[in-house]
Amino acid sequence: HVQLVESGGGSVQAGGSLQLSCTASGYTRVAKCFAWFRQVPGNEREGLASIYTDGSSTYYVNSVKDRFTISRDNVKNMVHLQMKSLKPEDTAMYYCAATDRSVDYCTSGHFGTYNYYGQGTQVTVS
Repeated sequence: HVQLVESGGGSVQAGGSLQLSCTASGYTRVAKCFAWFRQVPGNEREGLASIYTDGSSTYYVNSVKDRFTISRDNVKNMVHLQMKSLKPEDTAMYYCAATDRSVDYCTSGHFGTYNYYGQGTQVTVS
């Protein structure tokens, strides 16, 4: 089992930046692919970005592609999401997730098969 804990959320003005972090513990070697999701109440959870074990295989959805950067530190078992040029529509609960799927899946843009999720961290942009 893998436990994920997000941190770094908060309130920021439009145009500002935030960095979210996700710390993994437990049987982390199965967590080959990490992703960040977000969810607004009443909406489905939306996959934003993913990163594979190698740290260089990544995927971004178009809405965040030029503003968000996903990275990982395999030594510390951490994944980060650097967010800049934040907009009010980025306001949501942000979740970290992990899966043992392959690099092809991890960079495919499919976000439907993630085994582990954290509890989330709230980001509010005003």
